Amino acid sequence: LLAEAGRRALADGAAGSAVRLLDHAHRVLASQVDVEVRADVLDSLLPALSAAGQFGRAFALVDAVAELTVAGLSRVRRAELHTKLAQVAGTAGEWTDGMAHVETARALLGRDATDEQNARLDAVAAYLTLFVQGPDRITSAEFLARRAAEAARRVPLPEVGCETWQLLGVLARDRDLDAARDCFAQARALAEEHGLPIQRVYALVRQAGVDWLADGSSAELVEAHEEALRVGAITLAYNVDAILGLDAVLRGQYAAASAKLARTVESTRRLRLKQVTLYALMAQATAAAHQGRRSDLDAAIEEFDEVGGVGSQERPLCFGLARAFCALLEEDRALATRDVARAIAYEAETPTVFHLSGMHGLRLLLGALSGELDLDGHRSVTRSAAAGMRWNRVFGQFALAVLLGRAGRDAEAAQAVRVARDAAAIYPLARHLGLRLVAEAAVADRWGEPVAWLRVAEEFFHQAGQAAVASACRGLLRQLGASVPQRRTGSDQVPRDLRALGVTVREFEVFRLLAGRLGNKAIATRLHISPRTVEKHVASLITKTGRADREALSAWSESLGPADRP
Repeated sequence: LLAEAGRRALADGAAGSAVRLLDHAHRVLASQVDVEVRADVLDSLLPALSAAGQFGRAFALVDAVAELTVAGLSRVRRAELHTKLAQVAGTAGEWTDGMAHVETARALLGRDATDEQNARLDAVAAYLTLFVQGPDRITSAEFLARRAAEAARRVPLPEVGCETWQLLGVLARDRDLDAARDCFAQARALAEEHGLPIQRVYALVRQAGVDWLADGSSAELVEAHEEALRVGAITLAYNVDAILGLDAVLRGQYAAASAKLARTVESTRRLRLKQVTLYALMAQATAAAHQGRRSDLDAAIEEFDEVGGVGSQERPLCFGLARAFCALLEEDRALATRDVARAIAYEAETPTVFHLSGMHGLRLLLGALSGELDLDGHRSVTRSAAAGMRWNRVFGQFALAVLLGRAGRDAEAAQAVRVARDAAAIYPLARHLGLRLVAEAAVADRWGEPVAWLRVAEEFFHQAGQAAVASACRGLLRQLGASVPQRRTGSDQVPRDLRALGVTVREFEVFRLLAGRLGNKAIATRLHISPRTVEKHVASLITKTGRADREALSAWSESLGPADRP
């Protein structure tokens, strides 16, 4: 009763009361009361400590199981306790230890295990299998989860049903996002029907995660995070923190991401939440890569490996979502291609439920640019639900544009670029890298608006301090005979919209004086240049801005507010 009360206190947000109650339960466990009573205390105490993130105290109770065995605890009760220990180990990311407890429990139960015992054990084993390195882990995890779900339905065991429906939803994400949502909805319905607050919040987080993958929406994740804190699901709240940290990285909100991820890594390492720590370290590596900080990227991945990242599901992301982008910012496309290939190779060795490592996105664009991918290959990959996830969809559509342009289907190619830019509206780095890469293909195959795309990309990368990409954009503009930003002192005074059109510092000085309807001679006098030079700048401004004549250009300059003029 004390342990259960402690868990309920956690669910109600009364952390202080929970700790006191759990301490009382510990004292009962250490007493000489009936062995079955002590087993009941341990059975409730393990998940309560796990939910509170007190894994050190939970793992220390392994000795208590041994003591109860000596005291005569039955074989079946010992198996149930090992199942609980396996569950705690899974939450903490100690998957090998968890599987050892699973095998001990199976040996104790033998062939006479009931549906209830098998359902609980299979549910835990399915989760652990998902994280144990091996090429068949996804298939094996799904088999165990379905077997557990069926047994839980027959008994019935709503808590186990919630766990297994959530796992099946995670496994369904790369095949069918709607099917994944249905699984999470079933888990949530079971939790609400049977009054399981922790399981309900887990289902909420999973549902919010699918929406984040599908359309980039993070609002539901923020709400689920608050709910996790309210019910005392601390470990789950940290999981959401890590996802929100990666979301901030992809959105280019690097300062916010840095603060959130640093806190998450520090806290989860202290609490021994290995799985969440790995995800957060991967997100830190991605943040460094997306800013072109190669040394910080290497340091983050080194820490990732030290924590136990080799063979993890997050490892492919370290290459396809992190390293490959750093290589692209260094204008080393060959290295980026090799990094994506390594990500895909890691996924083949140890299949993952994380689908942003490039197999369904960046690989398509790089393959289209190199000529290794054709339209049939593109269609084959994009049939997957994972290819429809918003981040992947950006690169898939840019790739489609390259392939359609190469096939002479110019209008369709231009439409694919528009779709890609819409999908990338919340992902500035993805949007501008895509434009820089697609513009090169458009130049070669004579379609689209490569000059406009290169100007937009050049402006972005110049402002971001990514000199290699900005320089490459300027080089392509020169090849096309287009005007190139001089990037001399004062260029930041030119409004961004005008810089994107290729307007130079001197042209902007002429442009703003047009607001006063001055003639060429008057402007020349003020700027200490010749009237003929002013005339050339005005003609260039009319061309770049698409205005009909000098009068229209002057009217536009006059219409700009003070904030748009230095």
